[in-house]
Amino acid sequence: MNKATEKPKDKPKRRFGIGLRLRNYFLTGLVIAAPISLTIYLIWNFILWIDGWVKPLIPAIYNPDTYLPFSVPGGGLLFAFLSITLLGFFTAGIVGKTIVAYGESLLGRMPFVRNLYQGLKQIFETVLSDSSKSFQHAALLEYPRRGLWAMVFISTETKGEVKNRLEKLEDDMISIFLPTTPNPTSGFLLFVPAKDLILLNMTVEQAAKLVISAGLVVPDIGSTAGLGDNPDNVTIVKADSGEQAKKLMERAASKQEPAE
Repeated sequence: MNKATEKPKDKPKRRFGIGLRLRNYFLTGLVIAAPISLTIYLIWNFILWIDGWVKPLIPAIYNPDTYLPFSVPGGGLLFAFLSITLLGFFTAGIVGKTIVAYGESLLGRMPFVRNLYQGLKQIFETVLSDSSKSFQHAALLEYPRRGLWAMVFISTETKGEVKNRLEKLEDDMISIFLPTTPNPTSGFLLFVPAKDLILLNMTVEQAAKLVISAGLVVPDIGSTAGLGDNPDNVTIVKADSGEQAKKLMERAASKQEPAE
């Protein structure tokens, strides 16, 4: 009787153990395969999307699809890259700059087109310019109320009319971007005192991963060390004043250790 009762108890445990292992193996494989598959899928569709727009503009003599029995993916992307590069080379000269200036003067006379063009141009110059300081530092801000902290990206020191209006209330104002989770491309532009920010050693890319993953992907202290905010590799440094905050930002940018 005892042996008969022990056998059915052992079998469910073995079945449960095998099922649990298979489940863990499947989830492990899914974690590895899903990012790779999605990356390949997105890149492939991006190439096809560019080809769909650019290939009809390629002359037939330069389009390999006209004399090959199959379509060559990436031809439109390559043609677009070469065309944009040649355009940049041409506009870097005196003749090209003159033509661009003349075209911009024509667009400047069109009311609606002028505002649209100037806004888009400013965005692209800010994002793509090598001298731009946009989003080179990650920080923490006590927001939206005391006791709650939000991840922010430091853009630059507040300039223009906003600075002139706010300097009467607070000195050393900083322009920051408060991203939303899980889409960091949307968020809020805030102007805050530099002393209210806590600078982070982690890079902007690491901070963006933290925002996108809703806190699941956290960089370790070792990977965020090296920016020189403090000798003990503490990941955050809080400034006591706006001037100290700006100095810490400069030290983080140059990766120099602070002098006490």
